[in-house]
Amino acid sequence: MPKVKRSSKRAPDGFDEISDKLTEFERKMRDAESAGHEGKRKAESVWPIFRIHHQRSRYIYDLYYKDEIITRELYDYLIEEGYADGGLISKWKKQGFENLCCVKCIATKEHTHGTTCICRVPRNDLDPGKVVECVQCGCRGCSSGDGKPNKDKEEQPPQRSSSSLGPPPALDPAILMMMVESMKKASEHTASK
Repeated sequence: MPKVKRSSKRAPDGFDEISDKLTEFERKMRDAESAGHEGKRKAESVWPIFRIHHQRSRYIYDLYYKDEIITRELYDYLIEEGYADGGLISKWKKQGFENLCCVKCIATKEHTHGTTCICRVPRNDLDPGKVVECVQCGCRGCSSGDGKPNKDKEEQPPQRSSSSLGPPPALDPAILMMMVESMKKASEHTASK
C-alpha cells in the first residue's frame, strides 16, 4: 500500500470535520509500520497495516455511501490523495463483496489453483470449528453471506428403511430387454480388449 501523498491541491469543504479521524488513522498506521516483527511470520508483520488500511477505507466509504455526510468532491479528493483505496471501495459496492477485507483476497493470481482466498468461503460451507485465517492480510472471514445455512449442508429428512418402502415399481419389459442387451454388448466389448 502506498503511503498517503499530499498534493498542493486545496482540500474541499468538509475536510476539516473528518481530518481529526484521518490523522488518528495516520498515527495508527505509523505505529503499525514501526512495530517490531520479531517472532512473526513474514506475512503476519503486515496484517496490522492491512487492517488499518481497511478501517480507513471503510470509514470514508461509510461517510459517503451510508451516512451521506461528505460530498462527491470530497470523496473523490480522498480517493485521489490516497486516504482510501478506490479499488476496494468499488468492490464493496458490488453484491457479494460488501465485507471484502482486501483486493488481494480476490486476485486469483495471488493464490494457488487460480482460486480466491479461504477467507472468502462462507462459514457455513466450512467444517464446524475450523479456524480460517488469510495468509495475505490475516482476515478471518469476509464472505458476504446472509447467515443462513447452505442448502447442501442442511439436514436431510431421515430416509425410510427398505422394508417400509414396499416393493420396487415394475419395469416395462421392453426397457428391461434394452438394458440387458446394452450390458451384454458392454461386457463383450471389454472382453475383446
